[in-house]
This record gives sequence, structure tokens and C-alpha cells, in this order.
Amino acid sequence: MIALRSIWMHLLCGALLVVALPRAMAQANPEVELLTNHGRIVVKLDQERAPESVDNFLRYVRAGHYDGTIFHRVIYGFMIQGGGYTPDFRQKPTNRPIRNESINGLRNQVGTLAMARTADPHSATAQFFINLVDNPDLDAPPGKWGYAVFGRVVQGMDVVNAIARVRTGRMPPHENVPVEPVIIEKVRIVQTPRSGN
Repeated sequence: MIALRSIWMHLLCGALLVVALPRAMAQANPEVELLTNHGRIVVKLDQERAPESVDNFLRYVRAGHYDGTIFHRVIYGFMIQGGGYTPDFRQKPTNRPIRNESINGLRNQVGTLAMARTADPHSATAQFFINLVDNPDLDAPPGKWGYAVFGRVVQGMDVVNAIARVRTGRMPPHENVPVEPVIIEKVRIVQTPRSGN
């Protein structure tokens, strides 16, 4: 009887481990490095609170989508936006849009990473932006959609602020375009910590 109880305990522990592993993996907060022609930026993604946005971003990273793209919209005192265009303003093809995750408790605060989109709340694909200041107007008001935050800058905020200060102009139909291209040369996953990090 004791031996049978021991076997059942081993089986139960094994089953709990199988259930717990995917949960731990889902809650990992990977770090991603953006190497730009202005320096290095590292962002930590929030897998637990923005799983769809993080998975979407990582799919583009793994596919090399962001390599050689630009920060095409830079507004000092607001945000820098990139991930969609090459230096000659050719728009890169994207996957299907994702569900808006702006109601996840994360706020558009200084240094946070968020999904760019059109007026359609569920239109985000590859483009993202980094908030230069706290932007509460981009958060979801009651009953409406905002701009989904899915990570934050953990290294290189000085690089982000340097990019924010570049000279900009118009490239119809685009405005706030850096006069000298701000190029995202390479993007790669640098760390996938265990749950709780």
C-alpha cells in the first residue's frame, strides 16, 4: 500500500510539473537587443501581461524583419516609432494584425515599448514605438482601446534620447522623418530569463 501511494505521488508530481512548465515558459520576460547606428538599446518584454504582442514581436525578430529598418517617425517629447520601413521608405510586408492588448495594466510611461497601429484598434502588425515621456493619453480609457504596452527599455535610454533629438523633416506623406536615417541595423533575442525575472 505504501509503495502504491509512493507511485501515485510520483505520477502526481510529474503531472504538476508538465502543467507548470508551459506556464513558467509563458511568463518568461525575454530581452531583445536593438543595434542602431546611434547605439545599442535593450528592451525587456512582458510576456505575462502582453503575451500576444510579445509573441508577435518575437516572430518578427526571429524572421529578421527589423534588420535594416528605420525609426521613421521621431517626435521629441513624445515618442520614436519604427519597424516598418527600409531607409528608402519601402514598407516591409507584415503578418496579419493582432488583437489589441492595451487593457493589460501596463501604461505608456517613459521608456516603455508599445505597438503602433492605425485608427482600427486591432490593426497592429510590426511597427512599435518607444515612449520618450509619460503619455497617459495613449492608455486605454474606460470602455475604449489604447496603445498596447508590451515591454520597456532596460539599457540604452540615452541612445533613445539621442535619437529623439535628431533633425527631422517631411517626406510626403510622412512627417517627423529623420533627415539622416536612424537605422535599426540588427535585432536579436539576447536573454530569455526564467519566470519571475
